[in-house]
Amino acid sequence: MTVTQKRPKPADFFKDWKEREALAEAMIPMIGKLNRERNAGIYMYGRNLVNRSVLSIMKAHRFVRQVEENELSEFESFPVLEAICKLDLGPVHIDLGTLTNKFMRDGRGLSVDEFVKLELADAEGAGKPLPEPRDVVIYGFGRIGRLVARLLIDKAGSGDVLRLRAIVLRKGQAPNDLVKRASLLRRDSVHGAFKGTIRVDEETSSLICNGNEIKVIYANSPEEVDYTEHGIHDAIVVDSTGVWRDEAGLGKHLESKGASKVILTAPGKGDIKNIVYGINNGDIDGDDRILSAASCTTNAIVPVLKTMMDGFDVKHGHVETVHAYTNDQNLIDNYHKGERRGRAAALNMVLTETGAAKAVAKALPELKGKLTGNAIRVPTPNVSMAILNLNLGRETSKEEVNEYMREVALHSPLRQQIDYTNSPEVVSSDFVGSRRACVFDSNATIVDGENAVLYCWYDNEFGYSCQVVRCIEDMAGVRYELFPKRD
Repeated sequence: MTVTQKRPKPADFFKDWKEREALAEAMIPMIGKLNRERNAGIYMYGRNLVNRSVLSIMKAHRFVRQVEENELSEFESFPVLEAICKLDLGPVHIDLGTLTNKFMRDGRGLSVDEFVKLELADAEGAGKPLPEPRDVVIYGFGRIGRLVARLLIDKAGSGDVLRLRAIVLRKGQAPNDLVKRASLLRRDSVHGAFKGTIRVDEETSSLICNGNEIKVIYANSPEEVDYTEHGIHDAIVVDSTGVWRDEAGLGKHLESKGASKVILTAPGKGDIKNIVYGINNGDIDGDDRILSAASCTTNAIVPVLKTMMDGFDVKHGHVETVHAYTNDQNLIDNYHKGERRGRAAALNMVLTETGAAKAVAKALPELKGKLTGNAIRVPTPNVSMAILNLNLGRETSKEEVNEYMREVALHSPLRQQIDYTNSPEVVSSDFVGSRRACVFDSNATIVDGENAVLYCWYDNEFGYSCQVVRCIEDMAGVRYELFPKRD
């Protein structure tokens, strides 16, 4: 629930902007200290405010106006953040936007300090999420591997939770291989420059990224690596190669000294659990040693399908994905073992198949046999779209579906997975860097009685990598409680 608030039009827009700009600037060290010293993450309606610029913080406030019709500003949120900083918090996630909104509609006459202390009472004095930091190794350093590395470095916080300790890859032919690997991490044509500093230490074969020393280990197969030689123990290995997808292949990682668990950044085969975080991560057992984070498309569609199942029932449906081309395709026409994928990716729309529709059943068994699917690879380097054509269990309207999805995106446990846009002008490049599994495009919704067509954007690289990191945290036993708690 929100409260509609219309701010009076400022007499001087420039003065108003500068005052709010100063407050946003003052927020940065406060947010940074909470994250660095207490592992507390601060958000604005699901948008991470840690390590963000002044303008990013101000834009996050503006987002609230767009989707909540509430002109929440820095004037309201800053005193709430000040009150948060006075508390002895443990490692938690706090949504500053929803907490501020809740204070604005609280009718008890409490001061901001009194209200925040009551709301965050359970967050005070909490211990570390783990007794010791958990080592993480990335095996394979392609698109997903590098983005997962960026995320783990960005989320290092106080260093008490997950620590990226090593990257394993095959040595390239260039004599300056380490420098080239560092350059690929530092510069990205789609996702921009690395936020921070990277230092190459060829003597120790390490990259020092924002103070995190990350060993670069060269190996041709998992079983030949001894992580303990590098001081790495009980590590979670993130396999981003896609070479091994069954238990026998991924089990090779567990033969390495110092490795204890493996997570695959692709759909797993056989009996491997395919986890879509937010949907079936409750299936992760402490004894699980091999897991899959499913595919980017599966992560994009399953949260929306689960939401529609809960609200409207889904009798059957078809999923069509319009997917950015990937490294698996050829840049120019050449031989490829797959049908059509040998044709030039940057010049053609390529009709291909996707296993995402069938894979849904691993996370949502109730939809087994109810979905079909296909994919069209298109000449864009990143950001894809899933079109869900669903036959529902009851009649509805576009307005009802959109309002339902808006509430889910902003106020439900799936707010990390589903984002919401009501802009009539957005295109694919606007969603580069989205941290959600998908973004529901409300303007594109089509409803006719029991039939609904839903359009969902997703950053198939970064958004998916965020889901992978959430799975890694869950595997390690890291679970952050989110405040404020729902009414």
